[in-house]
Amino acid sequence: MLKKILIALTFPSLVLVAIGVATPLWGVSARPALRAARSPQRAGSAVAGDAPTGTLQKMIVENGSVTMDLDLNRLNGINSATQGLQQAHFAIGANSFFPILVFNDRLRGLLPGSMALIPSSPDKSGQSAVSLPANLNASLNRLVVEKLPSGQGFDLAVRDSNTGFTFFNLQGLQYDYDAAAQSLAITNGRLLLSREFAKALGHPSDAGSMAGTIAIGAAMQPIQITQLANGHPTSAIMPPMPIGVGTSTPTLVPGPDVIVGDLEDVNQLDPQTVGTQVGLAIGTDSCNNGDQPIDWFALPNIDHPIVPQNLYRMSGGADNQERFEQIGQSWVKHTFEALEDFVCGTCNTSGCETGTHLCPGCSDPYVSFLNGDQDQIGSRAWINPFTGAFPANADDHSGHSHNAVSHRILVETSDLIPGQNPGATYFGEAAYIAPFEYTWCQSHPGQCNMFNNFSYRPFSVSGGPTVFNFSPVGNTVRMQPAIMAWAATGAGVGQVEPDPGNDGSFFVCSKVTGPNGGVWHY
Repeated sequence: MLKKILIALTFPSLVLVAIGVATPLWGVSARPALRAARSPQRAGSAVAGDAPTGTLQKMIVENGSVTMDLDLNRLNGINSATQGLQQAHFAIGANSFFPILVFNDRLRGLLPGSMALIPSSPDKSGQSAVSLPANLNASLNRLVVEKLPSGQGFDLAVRDSNTGFTFFNLQGLQYDYDAAAQSLAITNGRLLLSREFAKALGHPSDAGSMAGTIAIGAAMQPIQITQLANGHPTSAIMPPMPIGVGTSTPTLVPGPDVIVGDLEDVNQLDPQTVGTQVGLAIGTDSCNNGDQPIDWFALPNIDHPIVPQNLYRMSGGADNQERFEQIGQSWVKHTFEALEDFVCGTCNTSGCETGTHLCPGCSDPYVSFLNGDQDQIGSRAWINPFTGAFPANADDHSGHSHNAVSHRILVETSDLIPGQNPGATYFGEAAYIAPFEYTWCQSHPGQCNMFNNFSYRPFSVSGGPTVFNFSPVGNTVRMQPAIMAWAATGAGVGQVEPDPGNDGSFFVCSKVTGPNGGVWHY
């Protein structure tokens, strides 16, 4: 069935004080409140010193490698004057969320995050040639280098990403950022046995002893670029994540990896309002950024991606960046056929069953009409947002009738009318949540690409009071939730993973302004 449909319409969770939250499937709006405080908590402050002026970049890992020289004598509890050193080699997972801050081309610090370690070996088997203790070997495909919160006594640790078990704390680290190459080198790292690992090895008295060294080399890529003048952001951009668009040989990551390659538009699908609400939908193009096909079987089969859509507004204050609110969300579109298009670059259908799979490098379009088709969307309540699992009747509409806004992105007209929201910027957001990505992660821990499914795009709004037009004011920002647009304006951002390996992660942002009359605004 051809999905590019011509439409004859001409409509050109957590609550702290003043936070915005983006979760894997649900969005929560938090409206700012005033609180008295003796001093500000500079949640968005990234650069030390008074009134800095220049360019602040937040960067994450594009790719890289890690080498560990492990003392097998120490790990195996052998008291020896000599070290039994052997090397373990790892690749760093592509686009690992291990953020650093670079101000005027100089490294200023690390933010909470982690880089996935993918075992590598000369024979490309993915198995380490080093004879490791059983519990470390069992976690080999789940290891991460994680930035620890302040006050932990160590900057970084090597952990199991699923269980959180810490194997090594890292000490003596030397950081070297090369601005010309956009690369980060971490050297002189000493691998110190954690208390829990020493206990698991049967020699708890070795906790804190040196069990080897670690060296990390990573190519970095900017995800936020903010211009500061006297300490205040004057402009900010969110560069799209590179996935080889427009090239003949797109760079594909190992495993399946469905992302939102483009948010085409935001449309009001019916000129009618229901009460004070309108119904919107977002057109999306999915991309398979991976080298494996993604299952795309239509209902009643339960192995296909679903597409949630959200709308946010940034407004308030002198710069219209004071607050970030979710003002609408839709039910979820159930995808039904992959068309193998070329939005992402070269589409490789060789050996791939087209239609029922999105092939490596290929894209698939869903115009806004289809993403807002009330008979083809189902309730979010049926979806496990982490695994993507849902029942075969997930689009059941029995027992109720539809009006002009049912199940679409429901938005109050007062949140859109330009005269009531002067200077506001709107952000359409969508995701492709694929059950196949989760099942692949379970059997291929080193090829887990299920944490980059959201993308967003900024829009302006005109028209009203009941019929609205949406115009893009920037490109689609791939593989990032919309809350990152607020973070780019100076809001502090933190990533939280409550149950690693068993549930998803979420981002929390906050911004502090003032004082006005001795009162801080959070």
